[in-house]
Amino acid sequence: MNRWKLLAAIGFLMAILAGCGNQNADQEAENGDTGATEDKAAEEATDAGEDAEGTGTDQDTDTEEGTDQEGQEVTVKLNDVEGAEVGTAVLTANEDGGVHVDMKVSNLPEGPHAFHIHEKGACEAPDFESAGGHYNPEDKDHGKNSENGPHAGDFDNIEVGEDGTAHVEFDTDQVTLDENADNTLFTAEGTSLVIHGGEDDYESQPAGDAGPRIACGVIEK
Repeated sequence: MNRWKLLAAIGFLMAILAGCGNQNADQEAENGDTGATEDKAAEEATDAGEDAEGTGTDQDTDTEEGTDQEGQEVTVKLNDVEGAEVGTAVLTANEDGGVHVDMKVSNLPEGPHAFHIHEKGACEAPDFESAGGHYNPEDKDHGKNSENGPHAGDFDNIEVGEDGTAHVEFDTDQVTLDENADNTLFTAEGTSLVIHGGEDDYESQPAGDAGPRIACGVIEK
């Protein structure tokens, strides 16, 4: 009888130990699943961070690429030989690197007048000869009707009305506001806008037989 009791006790003890083992195995499996889930979450967070960082880099690049010359604007005030202000020209950088010119003048003689960019940023009255010749970085001849023309600073004549005013607006790819370009208006000596007393014939050398300089304005940032 004692023998059977002993065997029963041993069996009961083995059952308890087996149950504990299964419980520990289940706990370890559960812990393993939890660890895998946490590892996966950490990995996804890292990927998200890298994606966000990459997006930020793209945005920074786009911003940097957008900081070109387009939209840059320069206002030039033109004075006559007496020193009185007779007009304003607004030069704006175009998308293609050229320049949009919007000029309004008043108190000028009626009729056609030559209008050029000159090679020096100086407007000393009474003759404005300090502005030098036409802006000509490519060493061409004057005038759009010349075989080897025009100068980069050559523009069409403006027409002043009976009231002494004129408003001209046009685009040119002959010059730029980009300081790194060969045809930039921001040269070491500077540049200026000049209006002449007569009209430009678009071919006479070196300045189109346009007569005296009656208005001048320095182009500066």
